[in-house]
Amino acid sequence: MSDTTLLETFPNPKPERDYLIEHSFPEFTSVCPKTGQPDFATVIITYVAEETCLELKGLKLYLNAYRNEGVFYEKVTNLILDDLAAACSPRWMRVVTRWGPRGGFSSVITAVTGSAPAGAP
Repeated sequence: MSDTTLLETFPNPKPERDYLIEHSFPEFTSVCPKTGQPDFATVIITYVAEETCLELKGLKLYLNAYRNEGVFYEKVTNLILDDLAAACSPRWMRVVTRWGPRGGFSSVITAVTGSAPAGAP
């Protein structure tokens, strides 16, 4: 599927504190495995870092690597969560994908790992 070697991390500047990091990527595209038509989504990544944080250039390249992949919404959301959690080992992480309308439907898929911190939205 995607190239996880593109993902990079850097040391968490405040590992003793729980704080939310949220990244929004409104230009995500993949391909419907049934029709071959493009699908468009906003990917929202929210996490509490442990020792490392995700570096944004690598994250952007990783997400762009899905551009020509035929994959269902549910699968790609969970793949992204699994890959990002493996890359930075967060205390908690949530990936939400908000898909543009297709055939009268719009979809939101949410995948979570770890225990939500107090005050997490």
